[in-house]
Amino acid sequence: MQWIYNWYRNAIRHPQYRWWVILGTLVYLISPLDISPDVFPIAGQIDDFVVTTLLFNELFQLIIDHFKSIKTPPETSQQSSKGETIDVDAVSVEDS
Repeated sequence: MQWIYNWYRNAIRHPQYRWWVILGTLVYLISPLDISPDVFPIAGQIDDFVVTTLLFNELFQLIIDHFKSIKTPPETSQQSSKGETIDVDAVSVEDS
């Protein structure tokens, strides 16, 4: 079961396949052909619930990651603003 989750997570995080995975998930949810058909009262809804939960979990994680990347500025070298001092040994070079 873990390999299915890992495959789904990697596929939905890949920009090239993301919309295909979302579309495939939605088609699976509305399709009458399931792992366990919806005709069975409780067992039929369990697989739909698991797939829906997996889809929403990964989509929300993508949204959260996107907003985190917007809020955090790219890392730059800000040694002078940190108050750190760098000691450098200078060597003079004479032309011959």
